[in-house]
Amino acid sequence: MLRNNSIIPDKHPQEDKRLDTLQAYKVLDTEAEVDFDDIVELASNICDVPVSLISLVDDNRQWFKARVGFEPEETPLDQSVCAHAILEQDYLEVEDMSADRRTVDNPLHINDPRVNFYAGANLVAPNGMPVGTLCVLDTKPRKLTDFQRQALKTLSKQVVTQLELRKRLRTEAALRSEMDHRVKNSLQTIASITRVASRKITDPQSLDVLRLIERRIGSVASLHSELMGREGSNSLEARGYLEKVGTLLKDVAPDNVAVNVQSVETQLVSQKASAIGMIASEFLANSIKHAFPDNRSGQVDIILERVDDSHLKLTCRDDGVGRNNTTVGETRDTGLGEMLMSAAAAQLGSKLRETSNVGGTALCVEFVG
Repeated sequence: MLRNNSIIPDKHPQEDKRLDTLQAYKVLDTEAEVDFDDIVELASNICDVPVSLISLVDDNRQWFKARVGFEPEETPLDQSVCAHAILEQDYLEVEDMSADRRTVDNPLHINDPRVNFYAGANLVAPNGMPVGTLCVLDTKPRKLTDFQRQALKTLSKQVVTQLELRKRLRTEAALRSEMDHRVKNSLQTIASITRVASRKITDPQSLDVLRLIERRIGSVASLHSELMGREGSNSLEARGYLEKVGTLLKDVAPDNVAVNVQSVETQLVSQKASAIGMIASEFLANSIKHAFPDNRSGQVDIILERVDDSHLKLTCRDDGVGRNNTTVGETRDTGLGEMLMSAAAAQLGSKLRETSNVGGTALCVEFVG
């Protein structure tokens, strides 16, 4: 199938669609990958040949995603037998290139490395377009066995499987990024509406509720951001998450109150991470409101530490004025913030314990983690 007696092959009948299919894989000129390298090694060993290539036929070149026994990373189409192969149904074998009109003048045949044998199984995308071949070469004429031929075809399907897998992962990553962007925008919009509404409200109880909602939105945003970085996993790394929560807490704390966050490195399921974020943010809100009157300077510590192999402990403490008439025991179930903290502790499968004196207030909860 020559054009004007040239060794350059005809274009595929659906060349534009074929090239679009190849470009969609975003594989051209990428780094070597072990999954593809293993396939050409296996093809070379099974077929008992010195050269094996994953050859992708571009508009004016063939580029090799993986190669064994062949130095160039690409060659022009006038040296491409694969460009002839993709015009065949699914497979091309040239036992002796000197006896085939398509290859007799091929520079790879008449010059070094003096290739004399070619066999290529087409890489056929799900839409039916051939984007290249998995091919094997030898410097002497030969013929593959039925087993070798079938193995080459089977391995070519594995190449396409790997290309499709990477394409799907890129699509999923793009969808996650778009979803992340939309969720963040939605949370920011709700937070802005809440802030605007709070400026017009004078009722203290209603104001407390709006501020609680705003804090919760910030905590959810931090949790969402961390989970998105985990690529769909329902667990996250505690230290990174609490550092984000800490940044949020520092942003809402007044200048006279310092916030310190410490955490062990451990995995948390999203439900427990959400509960921890709620307890930390509500404790800080209570401390800001009650522990540091008259702009008294102070500090709030949020500490997540491991108690033993199976238990974690969250400690929230401030060095404020403390609560009058409060002794060691379970925290008092008063106030909307404390009700939420108690509910969060229940999500952790535990209860809050609180101490308060002239040196400040401390709250802790132990849970399985």
